[in-house]
Amino acid sequence: MQIGTKETVAILTGVGLLAIATTAIAQTVDERISLLEQQIQELRLGPADTGAGNAVHIGGYGELHYNNLSGDGGADDKEEVDFHRFVLYFGHDFTDRIRFISELELEHSLSGGDAPGEVELEQAFIEFDLNDAHTAQAGLFLLPVGLINRTHEPTRFYGVERNPVEGKIIPTTWWEAGAGLKGAFADGFTYGAHVHSGLNTSSNSNYAVRSGRQKVAKADASDLAGTVALNWTVPGVTVGGAVIYQSEMTQGSEPSSGDGLMEEVHAEVRQGPLALRVLYAEWQLDGNAPESVGADRQYGWYVEPSYRPIDEIGVFARYSEWDNQAGDSGVESGKVQVDVGVNWWPHEQVVVKADYQWQDNDSGKDQNGFNLGIGYDF
Repeated sequence: MQIGTKETVAILTGVGLLAIATTAIAQTVDERISLLEQQIQELRLGPADTGAGNAVHIGGYGELHYNNLSGDGGADDKEEVDFHRFVLYFGHDFTDRIRFISELELEHSLSGGDAPGEVELEQAFIEFDLNDAHTAQAGLFLLPVGLINRTHEPTRFYGVERNPVEGKIIPTTWWEAGAGLKGAFADGFTYGAHVHSGLNTSSNSNYAVRSGRQKVAKADASDLAGTVALNWTVPGVTVGGAVIYQSEMTQGSEPSSGDGLMEEVHAEVRQGPLALRVLYAEWQLDGNAPESVGADRQYGWYVEPSYRPIDEIGVFARYSEWDNQAGDSGVESGKVQVDVGVNWWPHEQVVVKADYQWQDNDSGKDQNGFNLGIGYDF
């Protein structure tokens, strides 16, 4: 069959229209893909070209633990696996100087009823940049105290569990509601100064400070507290400390209790593959009731050398000593723990951990054994 001029023109016209349609479809698909990529990027990091806020920030961290500990002197054996923490960060930049920051945590995988876990709001505050060096904060925030209270993602510390001194004495993780300032001055100095809600200790727990955390859940605010922190940082070295004062440690519920003062100092040194962390913290509680059970003095300290020969592997040892009833009451309550272990970072935001712990408690109740863990942050 011969194709005439009209048929040839029709075929060429059809091919041309098909090419135009295909090009338009391809451009539309490319535009949609580009738009989706931009939206995903904005959800992760916020829009890069706004310059005036409206960025949404999402992140988080989590850690799974396996503990295999043998109890001595009446202490319980512990053999369990626990998704200890699942945390999500949400933030929003209203402008380039006003932002919202929050942290929502699920502990122990399941909450409600008789479940072992809790859903906790650990941060929810607004920041206002006053200038390039100073920022005002108001809301619910982590206190600027110790080495890990504000920076406790599992990729950033050694050991499966957080160190017992900062857990029992500071007491990490510790957040309150209030307002304050943070900023920088001179060369390498940073500060934080806040007025906030306080602890609510009681005779039921021998005035142990960790048991007094109210977590800003209909917290009694009869007696407020204040925190002042100062750090000095140069490449490879951080030295700092904090002072916290509360006018009445039981929020006025026990007249025989009085005010509380905590002082802590810490240092972190990193030189090549070697690093060292040290911290000392001490509470002084006024009143006859805390004194009667030795809780008028509660202290702890630890030293933690580590060695990281390559980026992926680090080993550590830690000596910790603490006592929540260290006063002159005669109560035998001192505790010592030695930990040794290894961290493996297959990625800088993923860590696998293993360690072994030995305890020596004045009460005789010890838990010795090994811990395994995996964690991440993003």
